[in-house]
Amino acid sequence: MANGDSKLLGAQLGVLTLNGTASIAKAEFSDIIPIRSIIVRPDDDWSALAGQRVRVGGWVKTARKGSKGSRFLQLNDGSCLGNLQVFVEADKVDLGQLARTGICVVADGVLKLPPEDKEQKVELKVEKMVHVGPVDPADYPLPKTSLPLEFVRNFVHLRPRTCTISAVIRIRSALAHATHIFFLERGFLNVQTPIMNCSDCEGAGEMFQVTTLFSEGEKLEKDLLKNPPPSEADVEAAKVIVKEKGDVVTLLKSSKASKMDIGDAVAELKRAKENLWKLEERSKLQPGIPHKEGKIDYTRDFFGRPTFLTVSGQLQLEAYACSLSKAYSFGPTFRAEKSHTTRHLAEFWMVEPEMAFAELEDDMNCAEAYVKFMCEWLLEKCHEDMEFFAESYDKSCIDRLRMVASTPFERITYTEAVDLLIEAVKNGKEFENPVEWGVDLSSEHERYLTEVKFQKPVIVYNYPKDIKAFYMRLNDDSETVAAMDVLVPKVGELIGGSQREERFDVLQNRILERGLPVELYQWYLDLRRFGTVKHSGFGLGFERMVMFATGLDNIKDCIPNPRTEGRAD
Repeated sequence: MANGDSKLLGAQLGVLTLNGTASIAKAEFSDIIPIRSIIVRPDDDWSALAGQRVRVGGWVKTARKGSKGSRFLQLNDGSCLGNLQVFVEADKVDLGQLARTGICVVADGVLKLPPEDKEQKVELKVEKMVHVGPVDPADYPLPKTSLPLEFVRNFVHLRPRTCTISAVIRIRSALAHATHIFFLERGFLNVQTPIMNCSDCEGAGEMFQVTTLFSEGEKLEKDLLKNPPPSEADVEAAKVIVKEKGDVVTLLKSSKASKMDIGDAVAELKRAKENLWKLEERSKLQPGIPHKEGKIDYTRDFFGRPTFLTVSGQLQLEAYACSLSKAYSFGPTFRAEKSHTTRHLAEFWMVEPEMAFAELEDDMNCAEAYVKFMCEWLLEKCHEDMEFFAESYDKSCIDRLRMVASTPFERITYTEAVDLLIEAVKNGKEFENPVEWGVDLSSEHERYLTEVKFQKPVIVYNYPKDIKAFYMRLNDDSETVAAMDVLVPKVGELIGGSQREERFDVLQNRILERGLPVELYQWYLDLRRFGTVKHSGFGLGFERMVMFATGLDNIKDCIPNPRTEGRAD
């Protein structure tokens, strides 16, 4: 490693070198030294740390007894996978409470080098125990023994303390960082698209509805019980008062009374009418969800129409790409799909770039470059965590990243893909899902193409129009659309994208063909009415990228707080 590169890496780790002597920088906004700054050394030389006084904090992974009642603690603060060994003598603290996995400690001490035959390269000898956050071992659900990921999902709030989930979060953070670097350096603007929409981007109908009708209905029901609505007699009495007040005004005007008297009478008439209107409106109130002509009356809802959690920010993002040339969003999306497979979540994150003046080939080039960039980033920035996943879950995950980063993606049409799959069936390959033209490719088809046939990522393009969304550009054959999917080993589809339909008439017909309410898409059609342009984009499922990188088998372990049917705790 060049001297300049070593200094740069040292700065990233929080290790400053002054006149050849290592000085460990404190964490910003804290008085502790990140454990990563101590145990991860750019030059694999820990000798310069010996004798330095530091303050560290973290959670105890394991504890073992030493001589004379001392304790050796394995301390982790989440800054890296590795632990710092902490040596505590009996006179520094009540050692009984330090024998429990999960306690939090903050300690001041001196760094020292253990004997050369020890696994640890450096350890901390405690001079003062600043803080101990105790744990009741009878209640703590995460003992030091290895636990199945399925069990750990029951303790989402504590599972970041496990090696696997903490490594997942560091991988996610690195991929998010890489995403912003990739797009911002290429002239894209980051746009925050709305989470609540009235339109369905995918047209699948599996959307979470956003409404206040239920909560408002419950409030109304309680209010009507406490303050019953006016009776018909109450309303009629109010009408009589309005008539009487009106007669008074008429009489005063005909008798040419003073302006003051007429004004006072008119004001009383106005108040009587307002009171009548309130009584009439309240008399119409019914407990429960409001209905009109046999249907739910959404005009009484918060937004005045049916509204849903977004399945994609793409449509709104197109408006910005068609004004700013390049835009991307990175945020949560939602799908009310009652699926319990290892590949589906109700809430998941999408990276969605949109590019004006770009056709399908440009879209494929951007998607390939982006995936390669993320693989290179993980190989460079997350070696320790990737080694952990290779040792614990998927021994091929690092080689897979290297292969994708260095290999040109195969590109085939949907028709060619189907022909290859049919040929495989003829040669004895068995698929659970049928293979024929016009059917969407399943995960097993996608993985066959990437893992068996080509043994590298594959971009499949020009899909049948009937299995793709309405906004994808219709090809000249009128049977296929300019859509593309990026397929990778391990997960299958990683990216879905297309050239968007820029022709007004064609897009309007596609909306009508799908039976979608065209009035909700008038703003989207405006982008074609006013200065239309060829444009393209895609969406990458962020959790699927984490699955692909780490080799984990269940997408629920690739997101901080998995949301699935029946589980939102």
